[in-house]
Amino acid sequence: MKTSTLSALVVVTSWAAASGALAQDAAAGKTSFNKCLACHAIGEGAKNKVGPVLNGLDGRKSGTIEGYSYTDANKNSGITWNKDVFLEYIKDPKAKIPGTKMVFAGIKNEKEANDLWTYVSSFDKDGKQK
Repeated sequence: MKTSTLSALVVVTSWAAASGALAQDAAAGKTSFNKCLACHAIGEGAKNKVGPVLNGLDGRKSGTIEGYSYTDANKNSGITWNKDVFLEYIKDPKAKIPGTKMVFAGIKNEKEANDLWTYVSSFDKDGKQK
């Protein structure tokens, strides 16, 4: 009986710690997103800017946001965005998609890139946070 109570306590404590870490990651990602704001928008009412809206990025095919003028490189990249693709891309966008018009130098710090993905991927296609 004591073992199952202790096990349950460990599970609940681990879950709470993981939830706290996730919240911190999203908060850090939101701060990191400030680097993206000049070109990209996210959230309810977001509009295309120099770069496309990033709502619903997780699972979206590259080059498909309506009303945004993508390069052929983006449209023909064959990329479907997910965490792994994003993390590779955000390190050096021009290396991942040669010919892209994105002029961002990249985020080399792995934790910052992961935090940014946590934040960006928390928005659905309508700009609501999941």
